[in-house]
Amino acid sequence: MKKNLAIILAGGTGSRIDGEVPKQFLALAGKPILHHTIMKFESHPHIHHVFLVTNGEFIDRSREIVRSGGFEKVVKIVKGGDTRQDSSRFGITAADPGEYENVLIHDAARPFVSKKIIDDILEKLGTCAAVNVAVPSPDTIIEIDGAGLIKDVPDRRYLRRVQTPQGFKFSLIQGAHRLALENNISGATDDCSLILKLNLAPIYVVDGSPLNIKVTYPMDLQLAEKILEMQNRGV
Repeated sequence: MKKNLAIILAGGTGSRIDGEVPKQFLALAGKPILHHTIMKFESHPHIHHVFLVTNGEFIDRSREIVRSGGFEKVVKIVKGGDTRQDSSRFGITAADPGEYENVLIHDAARPFVSKKIIDDILEKLGTCAAVNVAVPSPDTIIEIDGAGLIKDVPDRRYLRRVQTPQGFKFSLIQGAHRLALENNISGATDDCSLILKLNLAPIYVVDGSPLNIKVTYPMDLQLAEKILEMQNRGV
């Protein structure tokens, strides 16, 4: 039986959080954020293997996190690229396509992805080839033009804020990255946008969670500490 793979993208430089190390290596309750993120997939019974894609300067640090955490499902640590699209492709091409049925691609700086979200993605991959995770926008979203003037106010009933992981049939996302490379298509901010740009498959959306935050700015780290404290108390 083919397996489910999780690829954790940890190649970012963390420039927006203004730290000395990328945000995925910052401490959260005494352990790196990356440790908490790996744990979510390590503990999931239907995730068989995990790949880490990380900045070349931090491969040794990533290895130490895996070693100290006793993470047995992390079977590869891959050097990332200059862009998210590059890093995702490097993770995909490091895998044996004959070994994996499904792949989930996740941001290392989202340490609170829930078992339910992973379950929902894997369930939908039984009937769909691409699955995104999103939450409704509580705010009105505007579109502006080059002069900074409002161009449109989309109906927020149809707007969602995208999260990760995003799930795919392995053959689909492998083919998408191959086509993008062959046709010099770049700039995809996530893997679902690449599928959409190439018009390769419908993308089903499952519900995310407001707690599935991405640690991007300094205040996010403070929020993450509070979320972890609540979870540890069973709130």
